[in-house]
Amino acid sequence: MADIAQPEPTSIAEKVQLDKANGVIAIQDLHTSAAKLSIAENATVDGSTNPVKTPFINPSSASKLPSTPTLTSDQSTKYEKLLATVTSWTTKPSSTPNTAAIPLTDTDRIWLTRECLLRYLRATKWNVNDAATRLQATLTWRHEYGIENHSPEYISPENATGKQVIQGYDVAGRPCLYLNPGNQNTERTSRQVEHLVFMLERTLDLMPAGQEMLTLLINFDKKLGGERPPLWQGKQVLNILQSHYPERLGRALVINIHWVVWTFFKLINPFIDPATREKLKFDQDLRQFVPPSQLLKMYGGDVEFVYDHDVYWPALNELAAKKRAMMMERWINGGKKIGESEYFLRGEQVGNGVIENGHAS
Repeated sequence: MADIAQPEPTSIAEKVQLDKANGVIAIQDLHTSAAKLSIAENATVDGSTNPVKTPFINPSSASKLPSTPTLTSDQSTKYEKLLATVTSWTTKPSSTPNTAAIPLTDTDRIWLTRECLLRYLRATKWNVNDAATRLQATLTWRHEYGIENHSPEYISPENATGKQVIQGYDVAGRPCLYLNPGNQNTERTSRQVEHLVFMLERTLDLMPAGQEMLTLLINFDKKLGGERPPLWQGKQVLNILQSHYPERLGRALVINIHWVVWTFFKLINPFIDPATREKLKFDQDLRQFVPPSQLLKMYGGDVEFVYDHDVYWPALNELAAKKRAMMMERWINGGKKIGESEYFLRGEQVGNGVIENGHAS
């Protein structure tokens, strides 16, 4: 009997389900898949629209990615010097005195992209030695903090009420991470900070090629309940962001500020570096920063979003895992190079050519 042809899938969700049904284990480039399947504007992972229950797949057509600045001759020389230094590393230091250095892993090496090195150079005002020192410190921190050990299952209880949500992209194509203190559901423990770091990492997983920053949106509406974090926790989060995620915060949009929150910001203000302070925007019309079609209603947008943990959490983590697996596959196929381009790793097109090994083909 002749095989009966199956109808072509019409959405990412259908494609994933069809692959599972057929026993296919494949790494999907969701941006490429979306283009091939003619995914509609503002499509979500599960196809939900009103209300939206899962992350948007791509930035809106209203988002315009920034152009990549050209390096000066001096900057190029410093980058090449830093690259040569980092390429020579086989270990990362331990923060414990008199302890042997730790071998570099492939996860460390893929993290050391061209754009990563440039971010640390910009953060250190193009001081090569300082950039190398900070890169080593972050490699050590990522290992000892246990970035790879914070699984979705471990973090899941922290996000059961949707107190943090990754949804949509701002006008520059930055993925948006919403912080909703009113949905606080756990006691103050180290896992609360681990939760934020986990969500930062997932936000970076969803970064489109050509964009290196994210946007934070925080709603302190008193009607939603919740309270400001303790000062120690705020200082810890700031230290992590400024030390280990340099040049990653594009904007921080904060709404419904009341006196308790203002007091907290005044207390923590001395610990905020000037560059970060300039990115803070308080009680402004957020529709000028995020396209209304991808901005949640409670923040002034048009998106009717309902947080259902059993739907959103697996959808977010499966989407992020597929993107990480696709990047790892491209990195391995490209020669497992330190200093590989994030454009190439994300498999994006520029003009009529696909970025290959840092260059458009």
